Amino acid sequence: MTTIFAVDDDLEVLDTLGRVLRHEQYNVELISSPLEGLDMMERQIPDLLILDIMMPELDGVTVCRRLRQNPRFIALPILFLTAKGSVDDVVNGLDAGGDDYVIKPFELAELRARVAALVRRGLRDKGPNLVEFGGLGLDSGTYRAVIDGEEMQLTSTEYRLLRYLMEHPDQPLSPGHLLQAVWEYPPNTGDPDLVRAHVRNLRAKIERNGHRYIRTIHGVGYMIST
Repeated sequence: MTTIFAVDDDLEVLDTLGRVLRHEQYNVELISSPLEGLDMMERQIPDLLILDIMMPELDGVTVCRRLRQNPRFIALPILFLTAKGSVDDVVNGLDAGGDDYVIKPFELAELRARVAALVRRGLRDKGPNLVEFGGLGLDSGTYRAVIDGEEMQLTSTEYRLLRYLMEHPDQPLSPGHLLQAVWEYPPNTGDPDLVRAHVRNLRAKIERNGHRYIRTIHGVGYMIST
C-alpha cells in the first residue's frame, strides 16, 4: 500500500488530510512535529511527503533542504501544503527541492489530483538509465545531469522535466502541455508558475561554461536545442 507522511502543526488540517487520503486507500502517517517527521523518515521513506511550510520547530523549507542533501531522499516526491502563497514563497519552496505546492485553504478534489499524480510518478519506471543530447547526459539511476564530465544533482521533478525536454528536442512545449506530460496533471490544473520555477532552477544547474540548452519561446513555452 502507498504510504504518505503528512507533516503539519495544524491538527485540523492533519485530520482533514487523514480522512481524505485514507478514503483514497492510502496509508497515511499524520505527524505534527517536523523533527519527529525527520526522525521517522530515517527509519522509513514514504511514497510521498506532504509538508507544511510555517511550523514553530522547523519550517518546511528547511526540512525539505535537509532531505534533498541526503541522496536517499532525492527521488522522494514532496508536496508543500501552505498558507504562504506569494510568488517568492512558492519559489523558495521549489528552490529547496519541492515538487509541487497546494495553497491553503485548498479544494479537496485538487488535493486528490495532485497527490495521485505525484504518487504515480514516484512509482513508475522511467525507462533507460542514460539519455544523451548535445553533450548533455542524464542518468535516471542517480538523477544527475552530466556536462563535460561535471555532475549536477537534480531533484526528481527537475530530472523528469529535463528528460521530457530531451526526448522532444526542437519542439516548443507550453507550460500547460508540460504540466500534463511531466507532472501528469489533468488538463487545466496546476500552475504555469510551477513550470517556470523549475525551468529556472534547471537552467541554473545545467547552463554553465557557455552551454545553453533551454530556450524560451515567447508566447508559447520552452524548447531544448543545441
